[in-house]
Amino acid sequence: MTNQQPTHVEIYDTTLRDGTQGQDVNLSLVDKLKITEHLDTLGVDYIEGGYPLSNPKDVAYFQQVQELKLKHAKVCAFGMTRRRGITAAQDVGMQSLVNSGAPIVTIVGKTWDLHVDEVLRVSREENLEMIRDSVAFCKQSGVEVFYDAEHFFDGFFANEAYALQTLQAALDGGATRLIFCDTNGGSLPSRIMQTIKKIQTSLNLGSDVKLGIHTHNDSGLAVANSLVGVEAGCIQVQGTINGLGERTGNADLLTVAANLRLKSSGRFTCLFENALTKLTETSRYVYELANLTPVSGQPYVGSGAFAHKGGMHVHAVQRVPHSYEHVNPESVGNSRRILVSELSGASNIAATLGKKFNIADNKEMQRKVLEKIQDLEHQGYQFEAAQASFELLLHDLMGTKKTFWDLDHYRCVILKRDQEQSSTEAIVKLQVEGKIEHNVAEGDGPVNALDAALRKSLLPHYPQIANVHLEDYKVRVVNPTAESAAKVRVVITFRIEHNGKRETISTIGVNENIVDASWQAITDALTYHLMETTAEV
Repeated sequence: MTNQQPTHVEIYDTTLRDGTQGQDVNLSLVDKLKITEHLDTLGVDYIEGGYPLSNPKDVAYFQQVQELKLKHAKVCAFGMTRRRGITAAQDVGMQSLVNSGAPIVTIVGKTWDLHVDEVLRVSREENLEMIRDSVAFCKQSGVEVFYDAEHFFDGFFANEAYALQTLQAALDGGATRLIFCDTNGGSLPSRIMQTIKKIQTSLNLGSDVKLGIHTHNDSGLAVANSLVGVEAGCIQVQGTINGLGERTGNADLLTVAANLRLKSSGRFTCLFENALTKLTETSRYVYELANLTPVSGQPYVGSGAFAHKGGMHVHAVQRVPHSYEHVNPESVGNSRRILVSELSGASNIAATLGKKFNIADNKEMQRKVLEKIQDLEHQGYQFEAAQASFELLLHDLMGTKKTFWDLDHYRCVILKRDQEQSSTEAIVKLQVEGKIEHNVAEGDGPVNALDAALRKSLLPHYPQIANVHLEDYKVRVVNPTAESAAKVRVVITFRIEHNGKRETISTIGVNENIVDASWQAITDALTYHLMETTAEV
């Protein structure tokens, strides 16, 4: 038995270019530079910054990225082959690529004869010359050139001989990487495997030429097709963080990397040795900069990737974790979550907060909590999405919940005149530590105004609530058949910054009145934080 060294698979990230083509994905120049630095710390080999002629932001990126002190990653400039009828040296797009300062240029060219004939509308020979001339121009300018063969698998299936000619043209120009793109995302793994294997016997690849794979997720197979590409002989995988991208997105590089490192029996490796434990952090970092809601069911890094809800599952995973977890959550920087819902068993209650509330062995209390949860969920609550409210429920049932204020009343006044923007005023009257606080505040709607008036009343007594910031607000109708009189469920996510640490909590409110439901979620968050901080004193 030989101790064969694992094959290093290059990770080529195109979040900053291909990822931003996705719906609702926008990154500022500062965001792009921050992501570049973060990916560098993971050991990402190549970072595609964009097309330096497409917009001022990308032009500025290639100027400013040179000031970053990247320790590993190489920045790539992306562009298309030259236009027809001129040389590459005359094409402003080609000039922008070589003048970008990027050490690597990635050129995308047409592989599918359909695109050559009907989209570009040039002769097939001219397309080959465009590929060859574009790659050679960049190569002669002193940069390394990767060639992205667009629509490669569709093109190979339609006209195998011509698809191979396009690859040969790129090789003749001096490309060191041939990247096979499943641009429409419609190929099955079997076609990916068969095609790449056939290419290796059909082309005379020099020792300096390597193969890569770039897949889209239109069939839900981007990650699978990327891994099959590696199995077939590709040593580079292109994709994006969180699978962001046009239509249904690209291959999620986080999932790809985790699978290569954890599932290949040591045959493949990628990124730095310590990168896996940062995958979850990276996922959430990019979501936050892009102002996108994380996907809870995302493999490895999603909040639900290691979440257990069924009582039988929880009971088993507490005894033998790998009975319901395919890898250790901590290996990818994630953590196990035990969800509490009407489907839970008493073991869920014990596993979730049994130690914190000293009820791990209190079967009677566990059953009492479970019965209460089942009753509240029947009314529309969902505590699996509101851990802070769940903890307050436990405090309430155990008689340990503290009262920090007593509400006398609140009211909201909304003034709307025709053709004018509405204004909202909230009035809150509380008794806090024996003192009456009666305050008014304006806001962008009743929730914002109420929150402002409540904080104005509480801050003189509890300055720590300034650390609680609303981060996300979601509303769902619980019983839509009641139409406009239906109950609504409000789930609010708050960011808490305290003692140099940052955590996220969620609270819930359910009511026919959306303002009352919101008030409940807001006051739960402030009460939770006050209980946690006063317990530290």
